[in-house]
Amino acid sequence: ESLVPVVVNAIIQNGGQTCSAGSRLLIERSAYERVVECVGKRFAALRAGPPERDLDLGPMINAAQKRRIETYLAGASADRLKTLATGTVVKDAPKGGYYVSPTLIGTPPENHKIVQEEVFGPVLAAMTFEDEADAIRLANGTPYGLVAGVWSRDAKRALRVARKMRAGQVFVNSYGAGGGIELPFGGFGRSGHGREKGFEGLREFTTTQTLVIAHGE
Repeated sequence: ESLVPVVVNAIIQNGGQTCSAGSRLLIERSAYERVVECVGKRFAALRAGPPERDLDLGPMINAAQKRRIETYLAGASADRLKTLATGTVVKDAPKGGYYVSPTLIGTPPENHKIVQEEVFGPVLAAMTFEDEADAIRLANGTPYGLVAGVWSRDAKRALRVARKMRAGQVFVNSYGAGGGIELPFGGFGRSGHGREKGFEGLREFTTTQTLVIAHGE
């Protein structure tokens, strides 16, 4: 119950147009049907529309981004990926607006574009894993590594997995878009170099000097 709203918000915040959007949901196989049913119900109730309506999400930033997302969705359809649930664009949304219906995709192959690339839109891919090692492998199996989340009732297991995640920030039983100003933010791989915020961010503006002194014989 606590997971579902956080997972959904992680991909619809800003219409999914954030570098830290949670675009993949890895679920233990035994719990997959139950989890996607709950997440799917939430997705089906989502509404996109004008910001002044204060709905679940607004438009994409421009026409090019809308087309880009629609291209990913068309590719998923052509590859016969399962669409588990979609939200709606409200009927009175302005014509010509850059609105995209939130979409939940089920069990895409791990090498599919919708898994390996940044869609930068309200598209969530739900995948299964067999065991802890498989979950870590899948989580680390993309060129990106900015933000991740681990959910478990077992705190020791959650921390063990979190430490093996190839991600700059890892949230346990929660998720955030970078966290507070005191938390270093940055990623691995194509998610960038260096860190901003926190003491690590300050160190990015410093230079390390090596001083060697000869004291004589």
